[in-house]
Amino acid sequence: MTEAKYNKITWPLFLELISLPQKTTVLMPFLFGVVYAQYAFGRIDWLNTLIYFVGQFCIALFVSGFNHVQDFKKAKDLNYLKTTNVISRERLNPKQVMIFMLCLLATACLMGLILVLRTNLILLFIGGAAIAVAIFYTYGPFPLSRLPLGEILSGPVEGFGTIFIASFVNMPHLPITLDFHSGWILLLSINLPLLIQLMFVGMPFAIFDSSVMYADNICDLKQDIKNERFTLPFYLGQKKAVQLYPLWPASAFVFIIISVIFSYLPFWSLLSLLLLPYVIKNIKIFMKEQNKHTTFQTAINNLLFVGAAQILILLLCVLIPVSGF
Repeated sequence: MTEAKYNKITWPLFLELISLPQKTTVLMPFLFGVVYAQYAFGRIDWLNTLIYFVGQFCIALFVSGFNHVQDFKKAKDLNYLKTTNVISRERLNPKQVMIFMLCLLATACLMGLILVLRTNLILLFIGGAAIAVAIFYTYGPFPLSRLPLGEILSGPVEGFGTIFIASFVNMPHLPITLDFHSGWILLLSINLPLLIQLMFVGMPFAIFDSSVMYADNICDLKQDIKNERFTLPFYLGQKKAVQLYPLWPASAFVFIIISVIFSYLPFWSLLSLLLLPYVIKNIKIFMKEQNKHTTFQTAINNLLFVGAAQILILLLCVLIPVSGF
């Protein structure tokens, strides 16, 4: 493929590269983290929130485009290259795509450094770890996406990590800090109860996010094997992987209940359990047929509907405290 034969990256192709329609799954934990900061800690720093939103969204877009490039380079299945991967299918210049993605990554890093200056040094390491996972998810001799680690990492990083940082940049008292003490000595301080609180309220989003990755990998299992990409469903086997799928959303609801019991979330958060029949219906649809184009959306819908319910409930609790919310 010579450079003269490369096609231009049009807006529709660019939107496909960054998988824009799927970014609503990133928006949910961000919104929850911001609203939760107001509900639990009574404070929103709108400038910090805007800076983090730009940085987080840039990282989310970078991950999608960067993954397309890496999958293009590592692909073994010719049919996948011809029909699925947007770079090879549309004859795009992978170097040009990579430049776009690196610009997004640079913007995200800049936003992160600004937030470090506005909050605490520990954010440099937290954000750096998240970016490292984003890069090495598909990059390197042993990318994380080709190991049974995608589901384990995607949820904590994209789900809980986003909620943690969205809350962190708004909190008056930070759950974890790293400061210089007596010259060049670094002193790490952890408010464990506060850290546990954030972990419990963030777990439902982390689990639903992981379930989306899990469902995605089940749908792509045959194609992944051809491309020598061995995810968790490969090691479990198609049948076992599908049988275990309902455990993901079930455990998410368990954490919502626990968070209410310990008053991390308001009692009204239990109203999200009314969505359980809808979630079960989606689970049954997916378990009957695992198809990327028809039933995979049910996993995303579970995250979106339960996430939106949690955000709306918290928002009502913030806006109507007199009414018992």
